[in-house]
Amino acid sequence: MAEYPQDVVQRFHGTPEQVDAGLVGEPPRSWASVVIEEYDPAWARRFIGVRSSLTEALDGLIIGVEHVGSTAVPGLAAKPVLDVDLVIEDTDDEAAYLPALERLGYRLVLREPWWHGHRMLVGPAEDINLHVWPQGAPEPVRHRLFRDWLRSHPHDREVYAVAKRRLARDTARRPRDYSLAKNDVIDEIYARIFAA
Repeated sequence: MAEYPQDVVQRFHGTPEQVDAGLVGEPPRSWASVVIEEYDPAWARRFIGVRSSLTEALDGLIIGVEHVGSTAVPGLAAKPVLDVDLVIEDTDDEAAYLPALERLGYRLVLREPWWHGHRMLVGPAEDINLHVWPQGAPEPVRHRLFRDWLRSHPHDREVYAVAKRRLARDTARRPRDYSLAKNDVIDEIYARIFAA
């Protein structure tokens, strides 16, 4: 059994109030509704282009870039929005990376220093959620574990897909609640990951 540090095992569960407190400017249009689509292989190809443009724009600042979230799991239904984890040394030093990302058309929408220094930007078409993390943050580790588990465990992939479709319907009148509503099923899957 693999041993994981406590900060990786213990997930942070934010509240709607914390999300609102971290909001910078207008929320993305993609938060106004949740549409779950069947898996599209083009998502993986799109990530290659995203990674290339980030690498070119930020050059030596990047410690890691990973395609995470549901669009990174072949066969998993998802919102057609790529989640990308970008790890740099220090997210507090926004002057070092924000201008370059803004030149690519990204817009800062969340600043959450209480959540391991997380910043979230959306791409020009708001079909990319770029999560910027400082080196050593546990969340990118969890994201990779979750992605890799779902890639290799079809039963949990289906459990998650069913839950996402149900929750998209259940939160249709409150689409901003969708992400937080997934916490129970995500925690169940993480329990299996950490027990394996």
